Amino acid sequence: MRSDAATLRRAALPETGLLTDVLLVCFGAALIAAAAQVSIPLPFTPVPITGQTFAVLLVAAALGTARGGTSALLYLLLGLAGAPVYAHGAAGVVAITGASGGYLVSFPLAAALTGFLAERRWDQRFSSAIGAMLTGNLVIYLVGLPWLAAVLHSNLDRTLQLGLYPFVLGDTLKLYLAAALLPATWRFAGRDRGS
Repeated sequence: MRSDAATLRRAALPETGLLTDVLLVCFGAALIAAAAQVSIPLPFTPVPITGQTFAVLLVAAALGTARGGTSALLYLLLGLAGAPVYAHGAAGVVAITGASGGYLVSFPLAAALTGFLAERRWDQRFSSAIGAMLTGNLVIYLVGLPWLAAVLHSNLDRTLQLGLYPFVLGDTLKLYLAAALLPATWRFAGRDRGS
């Protein structure tokens, strides 16, 4: 299967060049940055509730492995370079080395994997779209939770209380929303048959 097969980007823009791809990657990074500003701090954990994961997974599914992963990587690098794109306008090495840094670092990998699954048409049906979103979200937790534990020097139980349990319901809602948006967009595009 071709690397750009069957993504929403391909459905909307069948023929693209380098400039279009650069613009799409920049737009994806900007969307993730905007979603990061939808942030709710929780008093009992250093990890806020944000719209980042929703945007990362949605951008990845729409753009595919390379463009989606690159969008998330660009977002990560912009923040690392000092642009205030992380939650609450945070930026720099301090944000990356902090308690929620592992979640940020996981975004390019989660986006690439979700984009890979979308290229295999996982985003065209609600049930498989949930699988793609859940898989990407699991990658975020698999990197973010050990990072949180290392930064806070916390045991497994405490780490899960700070970095997983408070977010499961919200992440589930975001997954279902993204999983509903993707097939609906395919139907709107007239390409839900996977031709």
